[in-house]
Amino acid sequence: MKSLIVTWNRLLWSAIALITVSSWSFAADCPTDIKPVTAADPKIPVEVLAHRVKPLTRCELETEAQAWLLLLKDKVTEISNAEVAAIYKKQEIEKAEQAEATTEKAEAEADARTALVKHATELMAERTALVDRFKIVLDELEAKGGDISEHDAYITTVSGIKVDVTDASATWTTITGWLMSPEGGFRWAVNIVQFIVILMVFYLLAIVAGKAARKATSRSKNLSSLLSEFLVLSARRLVLFIGFFVGLSALEINVGPVLAVVGAAGFVIAFALQNSLSNFASGILMLIYRPFDTGDFVNVAGTPGKVESMNLLSTQLRTPDNQLVIVPNNSVWGDVITNVTGITQRRVDLVFGVGYSDDIDKTQSILEEIVNGHELVLKEPAAVVKLHELADSSVNFVCRPWVKPEHYWDVYWDITREVKRRFDAEGVSIPFPQRDVHIYQET
Repeated sequence: MKSLIVTWNRLLWSAIALITVSSWSFAADCPTDIKPVTAADPKIPVEVLAHRVKPLTRCELETEAQAWLLLLKDKVTEISNAEVAAIYKKQEIEKAEQAEATTEKAEAEADARTALVKHATELMAERTALVDRFKIVLDELEAKGGDISEHDAYITTVSGIKVDVTDASATWTTITGWLMSPEGGFRWAVNIVQFIVILMVFYLLAIVAGKAARKATSRSKNLSSLLSEFLVLSARRLVLFIGFFVGLSALEINVGPVLAVVGAAGFVIAFALQNSLSNFASGILMLIYRPFDTGDFVNVAGTPGKVESMNLLSTQLRTPDNQLVIVPNNSVWGDVITNVTGITQRRVDLVFGVGYSDDIDKTQSILEEIVNGHELVLKEPAAVVKLHELADSSVNFVCRPWVKPEHYWDVYWDITREVKRRFDAEGVSIPFPQRDVHIYQET
């Protein structure tokens, strides 16, 4: 009785397969007398098949797709029949155990079911090989304008491995069979190894590309260190990005849809992160026009500090009191940028006041001697020491020596200290505001 049920099941699956295949028709604009040429050998090498389908037209590829679909359906039918037979065999084993049959009979039934499960696993490996070749045809058909959505849906539905976790023996047989199969575990092991090797190779290539970019940028004197670092980092990331997608292809992942998803997601992300993109654009402009470089002391967005680093979104400043300030690039580029150390010379502006009773010639001589005698003051351009104004309480002299930017505060502090010391030694007074208070007494 059960053998009749199994036979009826097989016939039913075959009938469904034939009816479904016959119901799928070709495109209306294709001739009906086209014969498939690649499906005659289901074990044709993938590389050979890829070359065979390359010259075929869309109509011819649709015929090839139908032929490979029929082969795949036949294989799925075999798998289903084997799984159904395994289910019935499991029921027979359970009935034998309930009826307390002999051990030899129970073991024979269990061995028969294990053989069925193993056979189904082998058929799944053959199905995987057919799916690989079927996808080669479908990729070429899609590239030439064909609609493969129905075929893809069918492949997704019939693919995969079903494991009966209620039966430990069958589960172990299925898993071990898949792991040992050339189209299963071995195949994915090779793919994973290839993926790891590809990533390692491209990581080394990224290091080489970064060194090459650094060497190339170091030869140009017109590039700032910020732009140089950006180019080096971009070269490394570009190589790693390419390597990642090459690795995905080694895992048999179609990178075309992935790139399409990345492009669509990029549009959504760009709309959501408008401020960040504004910072990104400002960072690009700053790298191109170079208003400052790493190590420069600048005043940007109302924040003074030394430029520590810069990326495409923000600029990092180290303030004189050792605070790390991160300023968005949009705020930097959209405001006044004062580069204090971005020049080779800087003027120190000092004002010294003496009393109205002091000798102005002597005072000027002392100031000129102090300024010209400082080792950090530049000879060219020459320092300026002049009587500047007659203030309310003092006669003010301006003292304007030129220095290198990094010596600004050293010269400022040294001259201020030396002027006080010399004025005291030479008897030149330094006046301070005084106020006379007159008291009138009324009787």
